[in-house]
Amino acid sequence: MSPEPTDAPFSITPPAGGATPLVFASPHSGVIYPQDMGAAADLSEASRRSAEDAAMDRLLAASGSSAAVLIVGLVGRAYVDLNRSPDDLDPVLIADCPEQAAPGLKTLAGYGVLPRLAGDGTPLYARRLTLEEAQGRIGRVHRPYHHALDELMQARRARHGRAILIDWHSMPSRATGPNGPDVVLGDRHGTSCATGLTRRLRALFEALGWRVALNRPYAGGYATQIWGRPEDGFEAVQIELSRRLYWDEAAGAPSAGWSRAQSGLNQVIAALASDFAA
Repeated sequence: MSPEPTDAPFSITPPAGGATPLVFASPHSGVIYPQDMGAAADLSEASRRSAEDAAMDRLLAASGSSAAVLIVGLVGRAYVDLNRSPDDLDPVLIADCPEQAAPGLKTLAGYGVLPRLAGDGTPLYARRLTLEEAQGRIGRVHRPYHHALDELMQARRARHGRAILIDWHSMPSRATGPNGPDVVLGDRHGTSCATGLTRRLRALFEALGWRVALNRPYAGGYATQIWGRPEDGFEAVQIELSRRLYWDEAAGAPSAGWSRAQSGLNQVIAALASDFAA
């Protein structure tokens, strides 16, 4: 599926209820893969989509996110990763990659701003990309999304004196094992938001009977890093939900737990909205 050139690579749903400083984001829910991706001919649809945050946008939309404006990335993560720095270019993938500081560990592992590997570890390409391709994708998809997110955060700080980004993600069940956490809260080890916000989120999720971990194995990605500046009036928390709560990973469809997970998120979001109601 390929978007028309005039289509924005993201959607924004304004809050239906009272205004709050909350901004919800789901950067990895996108399912659009433009035709110019040029992926390997034998790449399966399941592999190409394996890094997506399966239906997180649907779960949030159904969970009454009336307290916050919701921005959703529409383009698939395998095409360009919205939660990576635009400078996270992979010299293994990009033939004429410019000299730069040493790539980060995630980029070296194949998961830069233009991933080299699918979420399941399958190579995405049977070729190398050009720098022109990389810059084009970043300019068409990554830059507009983050420009829109910037506007949303700036507007809320101007109105409320603070803006709070909740960056929603999901993690495959294999990421933490069968006895691992259901939720991982990433606040960059206590630096990206007020400590009271992390404690409140943990209490809300634990009240559902869900196991919560802090910062391991996910402390927060690019969006949490750039917006986690409490001293400037900007706060950010990354929330990872285990897909075992709501998603049948083998079937690629909602599981029997979908309704319970939806109800749980409804409760968390409603309580959070109440905390920050104008």
